[in-house]
Amino acid sequence: MNLSDLVSLDLALRGAAIAQFAVAILNLFLIRIMKWELDLDRAPLLIREVFRIHVVFISFTLSIFAVLTWQFAHEIASAASPLAIWFAVAIGLFWLARSAMQWLHYSASHWRGDALRTVIHWALFLGYGAMAIVYLTSAFWRNG
Repeated sequence: MNLSDLVSLDLALRGAAIAQFAVAILNLFLIRIMKWELDLDRAPLLIREVFRIHVVFISFTLSIFAVLTWQFAHEIASAASPLAIWFAVAIGLFWLARSAMQWLHYSASHWRGDALRTVIHWALFLGYGAMAIVYLTSAFWRNG
């Protein structure tokens, strides 16, 4: 990998770190953003508690991904160690699975016929997929 490729990948990883941190923050406000308060209030107590804990821990996990990526972007981009490669593979697979779930899990009835929700659906799919590509490229793309 030449120097310009390495710099580009380093910058892409830093962009992914910023995006992950943004998703982590937005995730903390997801219940309010999506106006799910009443729906959650009707759910059994255990489901409400598990849902809220999962929201916090997903945000915590994404923040860890973001901080580690930002701190070690050069090492990840250059595949400086087996740990950097495994880290990139793990996060790449995480985002690849999340991107796939945008189509495989959610019903199209959530966005079909609503232009704004369709744009959001596609933005999430493409954004998560882009992060997967950045990390997996870091793990597997080598010259020579």
